[in-house]
Amino acid sequence: MSAPAIRTTALTKRYGRLLAVDRLDLSVAAGEAFGFLGPNGAGKSTTIRLLLGLARPSAGRARVFGVDALDVAAAHRLLAHVPADVVLWPRLTGAEILDLLGAIGAGADHRYRDELVERFELDPSRPARTYSTGNRQKVALVAAFASRAPLLVLDEPTSGLDPLMERQFRLAVTEARERGQAVFLSSHRLGEVEAVCDRVGILRAGRLVEVAEIARLRRLHRTEIEATFTGAVPDLAGVAGVAAVERVGPHRVRCALSGPPGPLLRALGAADAATVGVREPSLEEIFLAYYGKPGQ
Repeated sequence: MSAPAIRTTALTKRYGRLLAVDRLDLSVAAGEAFGFLGPNGAGKSTTIRLLLGLARPSAGRARVFGVDALDVAAAHRLLAHVPADVVLWPRLTGAEILDLLGAIGAGADHRYRDELVERFELDPSRPARTYSTGNRQKVALVAAFASRAPLLVLDEPTSGLDPLMERQFRLAVTEARERGQAVFLSSHRLGEVEAVCDRVGILRAGRLVEVAEIARLRRLHRTEIEATFTGAVPDLAGVAGVAAVERVGPHRVRCALSGPPGPLLRALGAADAATVGVREPSLEEIFLAYYGKPGQ
């Protein structure tokens, strides 16, 4: 499809005096895995409700492949949704629920669905009332990933899964991208987003404070360098791009680097550095840089 999988224009939602989503401009391409980050209360779930047509915007517009999200019947033929809290029909078995979900919307790839049932270790013969939180989540994930919908909207999709099942989830996201499906992953689990997404958007108090490729987002922040020397530790304070220089031993120094590494590498080479360690900031550290420390 030529239209973006998701496009919002000045999307705004107020609940009384509370501004939950504030003039959100966002575009997610077809076939892209996009991470939507923010803590509880940032506006992620409200944004998803607007995308699904479950809430009416106070201003602005949301579109799914060019279809207005408020045209719920048309928009939902183009997407599959996994909510944060999955509720199933208690008397139906897992298999019956998968058949029901596969018969609506964009349809389902039944062979792939059977493969996913095995990979997620789901017993589809049991009634839904006997399922744990994790197994209810598995039913929703299998239904979504087996869907032929060109857009998957996943809201905290791995909250009830153990680490082995999280690995299967990440593999399924990769396979969805290979099939050309777009994935909109709303999460506060930064490692999960870091592992599967092409780009990430950070939401704070209803406003989008950054949208960037994950690699670029890291480059906007300082890299930690630690070096050891057989002799005297050089003075790195005046080297371009270097900050927060700290002596951590008689022959060891730690500093932060922003920008090109050439000047620092030349300084370390001239001082005959014995070892040099580089640590890239995690997505979690970058995320906390936008939100500050607790209480700020």
